[in-house]
Amino acid sequence: MIPEPLDVLVLGSGVAGLSVAVRLAAPLELSQSNESAGSPTLRVGVLTKAELSQSATRWAQGGVAAVLGEDDDSTDLHLADTLAAGVGLCDASAVRVLVDEGGARIHELIAMGAVFDRLPGGALSLAREGGHSTARIVHAGGAATGAEVERALVEATRSTAAAVMEEWFALDLLVEDGRCRGVRALDASGQLVEVRAHHTVLATGGAGQLFAVTTNPAEATGDGLAMALRAGVPVADVEFMQFHPTALHHPAMPRPLLSEALRGHGALLRDANGERFVDELAPRDVVSRAMAQRMLEQGVDFLWLDATGLEAFDTRFPTISASLTVIGLDPASDWLPIAPAAHYLSGGVVTDLKGATALPGLWAAGEVACTGVHGANRLASNSLLEGMVFGARLAEAIRDGVEGPAPTGVMEAWLVGPRVTLERVEPVQAPDAGSVDDLVPGIDKARDQLQRAMTLGAGVVRSAGSLAEAAEVVDGLRSATAGMTPGNRTEGELANLVTVARCVLDSATLRTESRGSHARSDYPATEPDWRRRIVHADDSVEVMDGPVGVGGGSVS
Repeated sequence: MIPEPLDVLVLGSGVAGLSVAVRLAAPLELSQSNESAGSPTLRVGVLTKAELSQSATRWAQGGVAAVLGEDDDSTDLHLADTLAAGVGLCDASAVRVLVDEGGARIHELIAMGAVFDRLPGGALSLAREGGHSTARIVHAGGAATGAEVERALVEATRSTAAAVMEEWFALDLLVEDGRCRGVRALDASGQLVEVRAHHTVLATGGAGQLFAVTTNPAEATGDGLAMALRAGVPVADVEFMQFHPTALHHPAMPRPLLSEALRGHGALLRDANGERFVDELAPRDVVSRAMAQRMLEQGVDFLWLDATGLEAFDTRFPTISASLTVIGLDPASDWLPIAPAAHYLSGGVVTDLKGATALPGLWAAGEVACTGVHGANRLASNSLLEGMVFGARLAEAIRDGVEGPAPTGVMEAWLVGPRVTLERVEPVQAPDAGSVDDLVPGIDKARDQLQRAMTLGAGVVRSAGSLAEAAEVVDGLRSATAGMTPGNRTEGELANLVTVARCVLDSATLRTESRGSHARSDYPATEPDWRRRIVHADDSVEVMDGPVGVGGGSVS
């Protein structure tokens, strides 16, 4: 039975959400604050729309990037690599928090029982991935890190006093007197209920299901983002959807991911003619754009990853090896067909450096949040680390009695300003849209139509024309679903995808430049005046200053 009301309601069961839950429910010794160590255990609930262990976290392959005291690495170097990948939009203070606190979070996870790969002498085995200047990636099972991290956190969560609500679906935030008080949700039997809480934590993950080709599980439908948008909570940087360059070209969905660690160990990218064409260890946005361009030039749907030169593939990457064997591929002799796939949303709900949003009582952590760590393009293997670091900071802030946002990180520009309101992109009118059933035969077909439109119009490379074509489809679906009250998870997910898709298209249309994972064929240059964030809040679109130290410039 769910205690009513809860002290803390966590929405989502990935690394960020469970990092919050295990700290706040028990054990208290995980607390970083000596002052809070004697405080009582809070009544914590975790609400997830699938099983507790079914989250995007368990699909993460490569590992966790962290500096663990190696002689050839430093937190300054990790910070510099992250800032370079973010192409001018990272918040340096947020990145400093990430790299300085990351090592401690890794050791805490090990203390919970997480088992990472080690060298014969007992030291942690470290890998190198694209955008990193040295080997600093902690991994488990070769390329099964997410599954091991999730296993450890799920076991810790189930051993605490947390109330677990599996197969529940959060519909919308409860906002009363200017504060978030919980959510309206469908329980496991489909009944509409209110789950009330003093603090509500969005840890709902990303929105990879906006696209037809994705590495994300079916649950990644942008639910937290959509709920925040409907409640008027500021959301930023959603045009920066990162496409992973080396997803296996295969009918399976989500697309099997060929870890970046393969390239870190020497695997090569080859075009249709077998020629190399890009630095394999460049950041993901660079590699994905180069692949998209080469595929267009050669008129092909996929390229190749050549891992035939890697030694002990089966031992180093047992999970990937097993998957390839099932498909009938042998990496020792076969080149592996690959194509970019939607992978990670770098933006999200605007937070301060402790995870507080602009709405008191509402917090956000993980992929759903915009902490400023990723900027315009996430550095490989920083995602699990972000969830662990900022989940811990969020939990400590709640324990310390914090009730609202502070002017730190990305939130500083929102609270302090200045901000410029932009003219919204006018929605395309879809005449006589009628109902979803009139537009396309059923909810599943509508979702498929949206995903195909977003893949074609807002994929690796966009343009004003392609974005407008995608918007026409999305606006037709929006008109068709406008009066629909979601009565089940399937309908709710479609409504959320439509909401987030329009937000992504608005931002991608307004940002008339190419930066990081946002590439415009009609605006190929990176413009200094666009070193700013596009923010959606209360039915308006605003531009606010980017990282501290950005010079002036007009936005028209």
